[in-house]
Amino acid sequence: MSIGNFVKRVRDIMRQDAGINGDAQRIEQLTWMLFLKVYDDAESVWELMDDEYESIIPEYLRWRHWANTDIGNTEALKGDELLDFVNNDLFPTLKDLQLPAHCPRRKSVVKAVFEDIHNYMKDGVQLHELMVLINEFDFSDPEETHAFGLIYESILRELQSAGSAGEYYTPRALTDFMAAHVGLKPGDMVADFACGTGGFLNSARRVLEPQAAAGTNEDRELLSHSFFGIEKKPLPYLLCVTNLLLNGIDEPNVRHANSLTTNVQEFGEKDKFDVILMNPPYGGSEKPVIQGNFPEQFRSSETADLFMTLISYRLKKDGRAAVVIPDGFLFGSGAKRAIKERLVTKFNMHTIVRLPTSVFAPYTSIATNVVFFDNTGPTKETWFYRVDMPEGYKHFSKTKPMLLEHLKELDAWWTDRKAITVDGFDKARAYTAEELRGNDYNLDLCGFPSEKEEILPPRELIEKYQADREAHERVMDEMLRKILSKIGGEE
Repeated sequence: MSIGNFVKRVRDIMRQDAGINGDAQRIEQLTWMLFLKVYDDAESVWELMDDEYESIIPEYLRWRHWANTDIGNTEALKGDELLDFVNNDLFPTLKDLQLPAHCPRRKSVVKAVFEDIHNYMKDGVQLHELMVLINEFDFSDPEETHAFGLIYESILRELQSAGSAGEYYTPRALTDFMAAHVGLKPGDMVADFACGTGGFLNSARRVLEPQAAAGTNEDRELLSHSFFGIEKKPLPYLLCVTNLLLNGIDEPNVRHANSLTTNVQEFGEKDKFDVILMNPPYGGSEKPVIQGNFPEQFRSSETADLFMTLISYRLKKDGRAAVVIPDGFLFGSGAKRAIKERLVTKFNMHTIVRLPTSVFAPYTSIATNVVFFDNTGPTKETWFYRVDMPEGYKHFSKTKPMLLEHLKELDAWWTDRKAITVDGFDKARAYTAEELRGNDYNLDLCGFPSEKEEILPPRELIEKYQADREAHERVMDEMLRKILSKIGGEE
């Protein structure tokens, strides 16, 4: 079945149901059903590999039984009977599953998935039609799983137009590039503390999978246990778990929680990771009780600031991180400045990539950047590189997204770094830690001089003005000092 045909048929079925209101509900409805189908097919494989495997789901609630739409199945539920079963038996039971002690993640995830998910469909006939459509796929067949992987990615991309749900989607080209440039190796534990639909974890899997396949049996065994995620909201959490299961991660260690509710100073070595890949939510606001989990100088209502601090406390010695951050972080003062000082003095912040404003179009025009750093010692120098729009593009969009090929120049530069100047403006340049400190940790460097001035929110506009003014004053003071020194004046 083609991608377009599947998505069209799903949409046509749900449009006939009075309970579905908008794309976000349509995606949630489809995804919990896909989860149960994917999980059931995965269990078929686990049962073949382990004669003692027992499902956490009661037998009559397993997809293979209640959702069996084979022709001739006289026990198949339909219409109102099906709707009553889903609402009053399936959902309540899965939400209240009793988990045994030391329950493995691949089992406990079922209860976690259904704690905050809803059945929106009100017509049992349409619900049955959707089951028939989903049953056309056999997720235990590698070829069909690969084909559906493309369909699944198209579903994730549709989150862009699903209202606030769009915040969960980071372009695959960006997640793949970041995963490819943090030195992933077998045995690494990879984390994303706001994992959304699992894009970064899957990009890491794509890097590690070939290495594990070419490595030892231990490397291959480690792969399924190499990924850790936390997601606060139920829909992206469900999407993430389904995404990982679909791609062969049998032990998806993904938790439905808020990463910011633990005091960062309580994290020990067991809570730290080799690699952290993230696009933290930004533009949100956290309550004072959450801010209290951070040292006073790092406290901020801005979620991106808190996540940057969290990452710094959960990165192992010699660990590597790549994090998407908004422009406001680069020139911001207060807690932002304190966090940047920590990154420079405690970590090796070796690269900052400036991205075009339309990378996350159409659901936000906020300019973003990627900060690469590792826990190998203090920063000696930081390279800045500006990614310009590719030739023939005015901006990226939903139909013309950023592709990996648009980052080829950056990829080539990565291993052969040199300063680049275009029309008199820096496109790539290294700054020493001393220069960054002398600029009061204003990291708004190698920006986009040819772009029209962006209208920033008032608070960010004031912060940018203050940072620019202070930077200019420092330059003037230094020039004045040199002049006075040459003419014999007082410094």
